[in-house]
Formats: sequence, structure tokens, C-alpha cells
Amino acid sequence: MNAFTQLSREERALYNPPFTALVTCRAVQGHEFQYSQPCPIAVAVLSAVMALQPAVRRTLPKSLNSGLTRWLEENKAVKVTMSQNATVLAAVVRPGLLLALQSEAVHVNEAGKLTVAPSRLTKTINGATDEIQAIQKAAYLLGRWLPSTGSLSTVMALLGVRP
Repeated sequence: MNAFTQLSREERALYNPPFTALVTCRAVQGHEFQYSQPCPIAVAVLSAVMALQPAVRRTLPKSLNSGLTRWLEENKAVKVTMSQNATVLAAVVRPGLLLALQSEAVHVNEAGKLTVAPSRLTKTINGATDEIQAIQKAAYLLGRWLPSTGSLSTVMALLGVRP
């Protein structure tokens, strides 16, 4: 069975490829803003997967100064949520990433890192609903915050997920 079909009708409507492309682009945009360099694909996908989960979004820190390890200690349910949902949501995010690449909203360099195409994405986050805005803001924050912990393999291990 396809992972996408495991989602409810509402989830399938929300997690469509154009929207997951936008969420992935927001993660790349956040990473580029914070580090002034292209974003690893895994950071973009992991950020989008986390941003799409309400249980994770609600617990995200307000500041980039919060350490991932301490945040996970304070929010133990995040690791459980990630281990249960990451595989299905990664399967939902991948078509969005592919759409972003095909539509040239993002570009991939020879090192396999992503950049947002100039003037393809506004700096202002907007959307039809508060949830759509919250998802984009979370992806932007995660693109900035996740790499600050160290290696991506460490981040994924702390979250209980594998590449």
C-alpha cells in the first residue's frame, strides 16, 4: 500500500505536492538565511517532515538558542511522533521536493545541496489559513535550527529517525 493512501482525506488535501514543495522551499530559505550557504537535501526534507506534524510544531522553541537535546528532553513525545510518522511524511514530502526542482523553485548544486531560485519565493510568509502559515514558519525555523546541533546524522539519531 502507498504511504500517501494511509493518510486521511484532509491530510491528503493538505499534503499535496505544490504545498509540500513550498514547505521544503521554506526550509531551504531558512537554512540559506542562517548559514549563507546551500541547504543539504536531508535538512530540507527533515524540516518539512517535522513542520507538517502539529504535535511537533506546537512544541518548537521560540528561539534558535534552545538546544535540540534539551528540547527533546523536555518534549519526549516528539521522538515518538517522529518515529511513527517520519516515514509516511517523507514519502509525502519527496514529490514536493521533486516538483520544486522541476519547476525550478529550488536548484541543486553538484554537491547535492539546495538553493532557492532568486525571486521565486517571497520573504513574507503568508497563506490562506493560520495552519498553512504555521507550517511554513515552522519549516523556516527548522531549516535554521536543526543544523545548529551538529552533524545531521546526530540530529536524526536524536529524533529517532534514519535517512
